[in-house]
Amino acid sequence: MQKAKKERIRPLPLNEQWKQIGSKIAKGFSRIGKSFQRFIARFKDGSVGTKISHFICGFGNLSKKQYAKGILFLGLQVIFLLFMISSPEVNSTPFGWKSLGNMITLGTEAGDLFNPTDNSMLMLLFGVVTVGVIAVFVLVYFSNIKSSYEGDLLIRKGKRVPTFKEDIASLFDSRFHVLMLTPAMLGVLLFTVLPTLFMILIAFTNFDAEHVPGQHLIDWVGFANFAAIFQGTGEISARFLPVLTWTLTWAFFATFTNYISGILLALLINRKGIKFKKLWRTVFILTIALPQFISLLAMRNLLSLHGPINSALVQLGLLSSPIEFLGQATNAMTARITILVINLWIGIPYTMLMTSGILMNVPTDLYEAAMIDGATKRQAFTNITVPYILFVTAPYLITSFIGNITSFNIIFLLTGGDPVVPGFKAGQTDLLVTWLYSLTIEESEVNIGSVIAIFTFLITATATLISYRRSKSYKEEDAFQ
Repeated sequence: MQKAKKERIRPLPLNEQWKQIGSKIAKGFSRIGKSFQRFIARFKDGSVGTKISHFICGFGNLSKKQYAKGILFLGLQVIFLLFMISSPEVNSTPFGWKSLGNMITLGTEAGDLFNPTDNSMLMLLFGVVTVGVIAVFVLVYFSNIKSSYEGDLLIRKGKRVPTFKEDIASLFDSRFHVLMLTPAMLGVLLFTVLPTLFMILIAFTNFDAEHVPGQHLIDWVGFANFAAIFQGTGEISARFLPVLTWTLTWAFFATFTNYISGILLALLINRKGIKFKKLWRTVFILTIALPQFISLLAMRNLLSLHGPINSALVQLGLLSSPIEFLGQATNAMTARITILVINLWIGIPYTMLMTSGILMNVPTDLYEAAMIDGATKRQAFTNITVPYILFVTAPYLITSFIGNITSFNIIFLLTGGDPVVPGFKAGQTDLLVTWLYSLTIEESEVNIGSVIAIFTFLITATATLISYRRSKSYKEEDAFQ
């Protein structure tokens, strides 16, 4: 039997959306308050060992004869305290509590002929690392209290407190998710959260070509870098909106041209009566078998002023003389259309392969039910095949759009951001990410580069969350079950 058709979910009015956002924020603060209340309740309701565990980690476990776990918690607390108090130094820059003060001042010694200048960026980096260490210890601290209190509850119920071996065994059984997710969470903290926090903080400093770490002191400047983008009179202010507009335009057309063309190609190859289907799939897969940068460099040479494509067009009489298609093009639109076409060459096969797999797995009972109801092949295609493809590929479409916003290789290798804009270094094909590279690596304007990176992150994160939450893959995840 066919499932009843679900009522279409209409987007909420803007005022209702703001009410939901406000409600979620209120719930968030409410959860924080409840967590604090639970913390106080555990202290009051816990045993003496649990109370002391609020000050000496592992004491509650030791009082319950969980010696291995108690020593582990206590050891981690001792290591943390030694780290914070002793303030070990690297390149004359301290960690620990001193790094927190240095993070605020970013150095005070300007240096002279005999004394080196404080390295402000190292101070900021070590401060961020210390904040990460404190965050990890806070998790250990609360885990220590939770473990001791859970032991109290088991004793009150007349049950035995698990041994260390039993705790280890549970990590490979009922708590296997903790064993697997903990290293991943630490990795995210170390390689994603802390670098992102460091990058965000740089956006609030004057770290530029005139303030080099180790040679000059760097200071906090608040939101001055953000204001320079919208209220300044230099290149940053003049070129930000044009580059942003082209970035979003590029991401839209690069995504949907690949997406639609790949689906059409997959539908064509998978049609009944098409011979040598495996051969056709193999031919198109060859375009992505080579590393992308090799394909891009090859296309750049083919489209050069004296390349084979220009020569062929001139010999065929389609052009009177060779023209520049890419970075040296006289018209920016020529370069932009060219890179969009090249992007089709390297992007369509991915969508084709994915769609081919989807078409092979469309539930046959849906077509059988449609035929019984008297639907034509065209109706079955428009009401079953297309919705099913869109349903399954919605997450891929979103990730493709975000990936194109941050697409670096194709722009950098084909045009380098050119054609140039007279008087500015940001070219007419520069994306935010390629402009960011130019600002930070070539011009050492790291603070402004960090601001642009923050805007890029906000755009990608917002687009991802909004589009995914509005997609049927999120709202109706069981629609084709």
